[in-house]
Formats: sequence, C-alpha cells, structure tokens
Amino acid sequence: MKIVFNKSRKPILFAVVAFCFITSKSFSQEDNRWKIDTDGSISWQINNNIPHDDHIEMSGKKISCVLRYGVAADGSFHATRSLVWPMLRTVPNNTHASFTRRFAQDAFDLVTVNYKPIASEKVVSLALNGTLLVKSRADNALELTRQFFPSTTLAGYFEIYTLKNTSDKTCVVEIPKLNTVYTSDPAKGTEGSYAVNVNLFNSGNFNLQANETISFSVFYSGVKANEQVPAVNAEEEKNKRINLIHEIWDKLVLETPDPVLNTEFAFAKIRASESIFETKGGPMHGPGGESYYAAIWANDQAEYIGPFFPYLGYEYGNKASLNAYLQFAKFMNKEYKPIPSSIVAEGTDIWDGAGDRGDGAMIAYGASRYALSRGNANEAQQLWPLIEWCLEYCHRKLNSDGVVTSDSDELEGRLPAGKANLNTSSLYYDALNSAVYLGKALGKNEAELKGYKTEAEKLKVAIEKYFGSKVEGFETYRYYKGNDILRAWICTPLTMGIYDRKEGTIDALFSPRLWTKDGLASVAGDKIFWDRSTLYALRGVLAAGETDKALDFLHYYSNRRLLGDHVPYPVEAYPEGDQRHLSAESGLYCRIFTEGLFGIRPTGLHSFDFTPRLPKSWPVMKLRHVFAFERDFDITVERVNQKLKITITYGKETVFNKVIKDGDTVNINL
Repeated sequence: MKIVFNKSRKPILFAVVAFCFITSKSFSQEDNRWKIDTDGSISWQINNNIPHDDHIEMSGKKISCVLRYGVAADGSFHATRSLVWPMLRTVPNNTHASFTRRFAQDAFDLVTVNYKPIASEKVVSLALNGTLLVKSRADNALELTRQFFPSTTLAGYFEIYTLKNTSDKTCVVEIPKLNTVYTSDPAKGTEGSYAVNVNLFNSGNFNLQANETISFSVFYSGVKANEQVPAVNAEEEKNKRINLIHEIWDKLVLETPDPVLNTEFAFAKIRASESIFETKGGPMHGPGGESYYAAIWANDQAEYIGPFFPYLGYEYGNKASLNAYLQFAKFMNKEYKPIPSSIVAEGTDIWDGAGDRGDGAMIAYGASRYALSRGNANEAQQLWPLIEWCLEYCHRKLNSDGVVTSDSDELEGRLPAGKANLNTSSLYYDALNSAVYLGKALGKNEAELKGYKTEAEKLKVAIEKYFGSKVEGFETYRYYKGNDILRAWICTPLTMGIYDRKEGTIDALFSPRLWTKDGLASVAGDKIFWDRSTLYALRGVLAAGETDKALDFLHYYSNRRLLGDHVPYPVEAYPEGDQRHLSAESGLYCRIFTEGLFGIRPTGLHSFDFTPRLPKSWPVMKLRHVFAFERDFDITVERVNQKLKITITYGKETVFNKVIKDGDTVNINL
C-alpha cells in the first residue's frame, strides 16, 4: 500500500495503512540487540552484532555521567565517560556552565596478570539496570567485569572492576596505586580552581588461586579548592544506587500483558527521577545531556515532568517540582511582562533568549496539574497565585481571533511557529479547566472560577476556528496561521481533551508523512524528530479512545527505545543532540500510561475522572502503588464480556468496585 502526493502535497486517494511502516523490513524488530531479563534488567549478549557503540546518561544529586561505550569488531570493550559537576560553576555562569571533563582510561589497562597486560579480551555481555555491567573473558584464564554508576549523593562517579581466575593455575595480579589530580584554571571557575581526583582503591600484589576473585574500584570526584575528597566505599555506594533504583521500581508499577511496555515504563521512571541536583537554589530537576543542569525550564520541568512526580510518590521529585514552580513565581510582576523561559545557574540567573515561548501557558498547565495530583492543600495554596498570574498573562495575550500569541514555542525558533501556535492555546485551555477544579477544592472566588470556565469554552471554539484546517488532505490542525505542512504538534489538543478533529488528526499522525522509524517527524517529510511530540501523541491518541491503533505504535516505539540500538530511555531529538537521554522525556513516557492508557484526569485534591482504555487483546491491566492525591492505591482494570470491571484499593480497603462500559468515564473520590 502506498500514498502518493502531488505537487501541492495533497494525498492522491490510495489507502493509507501506516501500520505497514511498522511491519516493513526497514522497521523490523526481529533483530533486537537487547533482551529483557527476569530480574527487570536488559542485557546484550555479544554474538556477531559488533562493532556497536551507544551512550547513556546516569545521574546523582551532585554529578551526572554521559557514558559512551561500545564493543569493537575484535570483541574488546571501550568507554569514555563525560563527567558533569553541576554545582561547580564555570565562567561565564550561564545555562551551560557546569564543570565538565571527559576521560577515556580503562582501569584494566593498568593491571598486569602474570607480569603482562591483560590481552585478547572478548566481551560476553552487557546489562543495564541503573548501572552498566560489562562481562568479558580474557587470556583464556580470566573473567572480567566492569560496573559503572554515579554516586546517589556525592559529587563522584564509580567504576568497580573484578577479575576471576578461571584457570587451574595460580596467577599473579598487580593492581597499581593511583591518585591522579587534575586542577582547573582558577580564572575559569566562579569559585576559583576545581580539582578532579581519580583514586584507585584496593591496589597491591595478589596471588589469585583457581576460581578466586579480586576487585578494585576507581572513584572520580570533583571538589572546590578548599574541599577534601570524601571518604568512600564503592560497594556501599553501589548498594545505595541499586536501592534507589528499586525504590523507584517498587512505586507506580505498571503490569500489562506486554513485558516491553512494563520494562520501558520501569526504566523511564529511573531517568525521570535521577536527574535532580542539590543546588543552592534547592533541588532542581535538570534535562541533562551535558548541557542543561542546575537549571529549570518552563517546558521540561513545569510542563512535562512536574505533573508526573505525584503519581510516582518520589518525594525528592515532588520537592524539585514544587521548587521549580516557586522559582518561576519569583518573576511574577504587575506589568505582566513574560516569565523567563529558564532559570539557570542554581537559581541565580535567567535565560529568555527565545522571548515568550508560551511559557505562561506551560507553567499554568503544569502547576495546576501538579497541585491537583499532589493533593496537598498547603502546596496548592502556595501555587494558586502563580496559576492565577499565568492565566491572566495568557488572557492578555489573546489576539482578535481569541487564541494566545507568543514569540515562539518550546522549540525556540528552530521551526516556524507563527505569531500564535496550537501548543500554547491548547495548554492554556487545559490550564483554565484545571484551575476551575483546583479553585473549587481551595474554596476560591466562584465568579473568578466561572470566568475561567467561560474563557475555556470560548477558547475551545477559537482553537477550532483559528487552527482547524485541512492540511495535506487531513482534517486536522494547522500549527500556525499560514502553515500548510503537517506538524507533529497537531497532537496537542488530544492530550487536552479536545477531540473535535480526532479522526483526521490521528490519521495524519500515523500516516507515512509523519510517522517514521523513530516516531513522529517534527515536520512532515523531514528527518528531524523530537521524542516529546511522539510521547504527547501516543498519550493523546489513547485518551481519545483509539486504543488498539495507539497500542501498535506504542509497542513499536517502546521496543525500539528499550531493546534497539540506542537504549534504554526516550530521547530528546535527532540530529540535534544525537538522541541525548534528556530526563523529562522519560516523565512524558510514563504519562502515556497514567493519563492515556489509564485515563486519569485530576478533578480535585482527592478525586479524578477515570477513563481506562483496556486494549481488546488484553484481559487485564494494573497500576499498583499510585501515590497521587496523597494516597497509595492500586488500580485493576479487567475485561468482563464486553465491559470493564474497575477495582481500586487503598490498603486493604476497596474504595471502588464497579463494572462499566468500555469508554465510560467515572469519577473516583478518595
């Protein structure tokens, strides 16, 4: 099946079957590089699928590491580690001013076995579970393992190396002392010179008997001139990292018949949660990618990740979200000048280089959704003035057609967005509705809330009139006035509960014009893609009730990100950034399930509308240990004949047990 476009990009009538893209040879998933293991990790068993290189980011409260690793054609392992210390600030102290160094030394290169370097290494397997674990064989007599991970709380990064003697003869292992210090130029640091210390622990000469092992570790730490390198124990730090992973994995647990979705959801929770830095401005969730740390953005933090953390019940994440909103609140002003897009340098400076990106709508949407889902009345009261201010700001930006104007959008001018874009008005629409729910819960002025409700109704009509259009033959939306090429962000209304053009929009999203092997192209016919729009689209299509159609594409996307050639998280973009593992995108992935598949829409501090979307091929799906609305509850959705049985339990108490029609919405009050 194919689709043909004439010169005006209108489709000549051939059947459009987007699923053929997924099942075609170029989109085949039969040759997954990685597989899911029984303990929840993923592993790559080395056979003939080398050479291959990949990169992954791992973070702690005071450090982040972008680890670039691979297996060469001869079977040997190599890695470089880019280490970022967000609280060691460089000059000029701007968005990208985190002290960063890259190292390529492999500690096994320093070791001798029987007075010779280790040779003839062949990697056997690699595994990811919040750490990277590499297993190899060498010299026909050794098993080698490397394990890489950041400290959860210290400004340091660890590598643990282990040798096992698999021969029947004693071998002599020599591990050298190592205490290397790299000192930076004091003129290039906001607090003078910084020092990177590379320390090796457990050096010495060892007679290794048959089947005996010896381990040593390398610790990379970054300190200010007047600071001491912390005393550390690598095994204890590894256990802290593993314990954090399991804490995250044991909350908000997705259980479906599809292990790919369950596992990618579990991994996305890691990346969404780990990238929070202990700055002098409080905990700040940061995108990462060797560029964006100790800083917050109105899209990544306020819009994407903030509304997710209440569901996960990760308290440090909730603190970071609240801190982000309160940081933005400092910039409210009586003149209604724009709130900056980003607050950088640990909260001491701002970035507003793209002008007004629709940031007020992003913040109002995220803060109101966060406050409702969090369920904490005190926090909601703190955030209400910010939400009010942002809504008034957006109201003042309405043009004569009744939609919100802005200088750019979240892509900051990378792609055309006109003077008013679909994203900003859609976000403002949802923020108005959320403000009505939140205001009622807080006992706010009824007249004000009625005004929000009326404005939302008018805005919905204006969105349809201004943006609704036939684009490339699809009854969908133009992204801005004059736009005649399909854009990925036509999905946004679906995530905000606007379904007037859902059929044409969904057909366009999954057509060969937009859907590619990596999800949605940002602009039809272009190689550029940003995962954030794909993640929004999958959530929106599920929310709109096209469950089984969305499931095919969701499984495909999840499988590619989890088990393909670049794993295991959602990514930022390509070609920009080379598919960096920015953190907030993983939060958006998780929201596909909480808000799309399970259809949770907060309506109060302890209540939500619930519209579950159980695929026809699934008998049951569960979301366990949901921590939203100040509760810890479980949701089970089962198919009973043609209907759905909904069971919601809170501890040992069943708070909801009812059979509903597929597609019905029920309100749950906890």
